[in-house]
Amino acid sequence: MTLFSIARKNIRKNFTNYSLYIGSMIFSIVIYFTFVSLKYEQTIQETTDSSTKISSVFNGASVVLMIFVAVFIWYSNSFFTKKRKKEVGLYSLLGVRKKQIGRMLFYENFIMGIIALLIGIILGSILSKFFVTMLMKVMGYDAIGNFVISPQAIINTIIVFTLITVITSIHGYRLIYRFKLIELFKAEQEGEQEPKASVIVAIISVLLIGIGYWLALQNLLESDVWRKIGFMLTPLVILVTVILGTYLLFNTLTVYLLKLLRHNKRHFWNGINLISTSQLLYRIKGNARTLTIIAVLSATTLTAVGAAYSFYYNNRHNAEMANPNSMMYIAKDKKGSNQIYERISQDTDHEIVYHEAVPTMLLNVDITNLHSKNSADEVEYTIIDNKTYNQLAKWQKRDDSLSLKGNEAAALDTGYFEGLSPKYIGSTISLKVNDLSEDITFTKWKKFNVLNLRTAGITVVVSDELFSKLASGTNLVNMEVYKLTNEEDTKILSKQIQSMLQEDASFSSFYSDYSQGMESSGLLIFMGGFLGLVFLAATGSIIYFKQLTETNLDKERYVILHKIGVNKNEVKKSIAKQILFIFALPLLAGIAHSIVALTALSNLLQTNLVIPVFICIGVYACMYIAYYFLTVRTCYKIVMK
Repeated sequence: MTLFSIARKNIRKNFTNYSLYIGSMIFSIVIYFTFVSLKYEQTIQETTDSSTKISSVFNGASVVLMIFVAVFIWYSNSFFTKKRKKEVGLYSLLGVRKKQIGRMLFYENFIMGIIALLIGIILGSILSKFFVTMLMKVMGYDAIGNFVISPQAIINTIIVFTLITVITSIHGYRLIYRFKLIELFKAEQEGEQEPKASVIVAIISVLLIGIGYWLALQNLLESDVWRKIGFMLTPLVILVTVILGTYLLFNTLTVYLLKLLRHNKRHFWNGINLISTSQLLYRIKGNARTLTIIAVLSATTLTAVGAAYSFYYNNRHNAEMANPNSMMYIAKDKKGSNQIYERISQDTDHEIVYHEAVPTMLLNVDITNLHSKNSADEVEYTIIDNKTYNQLAKWQKRDDSLSLKGNEAAALDTGYFEGLSPKYIGSTISLKVNDLSEDITFTKWKKFNVLNLRTAGITVVVSDELFSKLASGTNLVNMEVYKLTNEEDTKILSKQIQSMLQEDASFSSFYSDYSQGMESSGLLIFMGGFLGLVFLAATGSIIYFKQLTETNLDKERYVILHKIGVNKNEVKKSIAKQILFIFALPLLAGIAHSIVALTALSNLLQTNLVIPVFICIGVYACMYIAYYFLTVRTCYKIVMK
């Protein structure tokens, strides 16, 4: 019997233990193959206007995925090799040389890698049309992908994953030479001393996480701490304090809490809690590094996917904020405006909800008094009267109206940013039209506009009498606004209208911003979603492998308990409680870290991300819980076999 055939036999015998590992590898290869394939996909290149950008994004995602999968396989390979210390020791005792044992383990890992690679490429090829169609859908296009197998993607995937498999297999081969025979047979007794808990270190862990959270939630524009540490260095400080605090939390604080639980006689002596608590106490310190990695990965996944989904979720709202009108442009002549009106009226797919020629004044205004940090001292404002504002606000179904008198004014600033934008309320500026100058005072401020941002910019509403007075000294600029039905589907109409206008007409449309947002946020959610699934599969697999190993070590103890009268139900409860503790800790820590990170992002963008964030957390938690039940079921089968 050759070493290669022994390796094949070992894989078949231990297939149950290896199945989740192979499954995670296959899924990773499918996603990598998909990302690489999408760079060469003809449907994307023909349909979108930014195929080069998409190709670059998937290039970056492929590299991230490749590095992560390499680390995951490396870790898993080390884990499986250490798990089989006793088996390796038996081979050594029977006279098998370490070189031969290493080769056998090399063959095992290489066979699993090649199997996963072949299945991954086949599945990726079969599902390529589905993935392309899905990407087109989330990006807002109706195109359907073709069933095309990319030779470049196949070659790329084979080279990358063969290289990863060979390197990690060599690493497993080298691990054998680090073990001594006596260590191999004492593997099951390693790390069975009761860990010590330090109250001081436990407090430090909480303080470190607290400092990281406090720094993350600071107002970047006003924080003296960020300014003193440095805007480039502070995020690194946050990462270090939170990760170190999380490690110490799992390494020390959990030990301290478990010891406190042990002193609770009512709980400790209830049923077989004595066994559950003791086993957790002895093993938790050894799991601290793994739990920290999983917590950080979970936080990274939730933050990335949560941010991507938030942009996707808020895309329509953002497009509506920038473009309250479906189309808008500066009218140069009546004949051109009539032609555009006729073209829009003839379109059977879109009805005109309202159309108005808005009289405006475009004035250069000195805004030094507004103390703006992100604008020049002189900017161009679009001036409209109170009556026009109220009419447009009514048509746009805004529950808002203005009643300005004399020299009172209201600012409509969609892009207002707290701390950077002008301070309007109570401030005074001068509106100059030829020899006429009027000082206006801002009494109202709105974080929305009734005119499109790209065409009108920041709009100032003045009283009807003041507008009439200023208008008498200058030529008014008419801006045509249209509101249409099915405005998110006006691609052809928007292009036709834009082609009929000159460049200085400042044409803007809801469709333009909406489609661009859908394209970029859809790409992010597609990429982030699949990367998140790979991270979830890997983190779930790591805990699964760990718990299976520990259950195999504890099997004899449970058998003894069963023989002295502990029923199967109590055994199952004990296993479920221990595994719940190990699964819940990194999940809760990861959720807490991601909520803080996304809250900081929400504050920075000054937008509400609550709904999309909690949707992402809910979906992630449900999938994570599925891994928990799978682990409990498998561990119970091992114990009761």
